[in-house]
Amino acid sequence: MQKDFKTVHSIGITGGIGSGKSRVCRQLTRICNLPEIDLDRICRQLLQKDEPGWQALTTVVDESLFLPDGELDRKGFRQALFSDNELRARVDAVIHPLARSATASLIAASDSMVLVEIPLLYEAGWQDDVDMVVVVYALPEVCRQRIMERDCVSAKEAGLAMDAQYSLEKKKENGDVVIDNSGAWQNTCTQIQNLAEWLRCNEIKEKRYDKL
Repeated sequence: MQKDFKTVHSIGITGGIGSGKSRVCRQLTRICNLPEIDLDRICRQLLQKDEPGWQALTTVVDESLFLPDGELDRKGFRQALFSDNELRARVDAVIHPLARSATASLIAASDSMVLVEIPLLYEAGWQDDVDMVVVVYALPEVCRQRIMERDCVSAKEAGLAMDAQYSLEKKKENGDVVIDNSGAWQNTCTQIQNLAEWLRCNEIKEKRYDKL
């Protein structure tokens, strides 16, 4: 069913690891002065000791992924998720419903247009939970280099992290708006500014923009 972009309330910001979606989201938030919901922040809260996500996690992962004080070994947990598809599926099955419910509640509670950063929006199948999807794209080699520099990991480890997500090319095809963050940040900012101007007008003539 075609979306009605004349009544946009929630805007999902997604992309791939290393594409720069968080930076784009922060810039758009600043320019438009809109509230932001960060799914990673929600998940971090859920996975704190004794929180609902942490409790659910104890039923599906090995105790070796927890520190002696009971807190989740987040670095070891992340590495395990990237290398074990079966583990990732078990974790998603218990964490995604909790995160989705929390996100939906925050969107509903907002009395203005809201930006929602959801890294795994398409992987989780949440694209219909928001009114518009903005995909932050970058070339694979650019994403890989950014991951290596940011996380101090090898090219192989960066590749595993990228392979654990849906193809960024497919996300680009499915997005309502695409921000290409492959090149200079100033070029990206121009695209963000164009999107911000449209959001201020809150009107659209076509279903999606291929170029901003």
